[in-house]
Amino acid sequence: MTALRRRWLPLAVLLVSVAALIVSVVWVTGGGSPAGRPRAGMMTSGVMSGQGGVRDLADADRAAGRFASRWGLHVGEVMRFSNGYYAELLDSSGKGATEVLVDPGSGVVRLEFGPAMMWNTTYGMMPAAARPGAVKIGPRQAVRVADRWLREHHTGLRAAEPDPFPGYYTLHTLREGHVVGMLSVNATTGNVWYHTWHGRFLQMQEPPTSRKP
Repeated sequence: MTALRRRWLPLAVLLVSVAALIVSVVWVTGGGSPAGRPRAGMMTSGVMSGQGGVRDLADADRAAGRFASRWGLHVGEVMRFSNGYYAELLDSSGKGATEVLVDPGSGVVRLEFGPAMMWNTTYGMMPAAARPGAVKIGPRQAVRVADRWLREHHTGLRAAEPDPFPGYYTLHTLREGHVVGMLSVNATTGNVWYHTWHGRFLQMQEPPTSRKP
């Protein structure tokens, strides 16, 4: 290798790295994929610009619905926490697809942190083929796993019935029968991920049974 090539090689590597970083930022913050069901990993690009502040559950429902319609999904349960709004997205058969957060100040909708990004085998960051193992934990076992974890980490709480999503379950956490927060259980490993980002639970809106995309 000549001296000239040795001097230029670090600069070339730097330029390639910067270009890759720009592409990744555009991918994460861009408008998503073309219309239709997203391929695994595409949902992480779906950050939808807000249309003003979100004042209540109805506003959050509408904002999440606009986001969901891009993927042929519809909104299920909507919850309000002190840090913002949460919504389930369901497929056309009513099964859980993924989970999103709605910012109350801007109305921006984005894929929820944690399990929805890292464990969801259909709408998460990695395709199912890249994830080892298959579903080993059923709904009843997910409740037992969640309750055991809560006894060790959040005394006085117990888990409600699980909502299944691709690759994991999400469960409300209850104190004396009242919703406090939520956690998720990985359907392959049994790992537990507590949703620490929500803040204090305030209210919830159940989905109308007749709602369709």
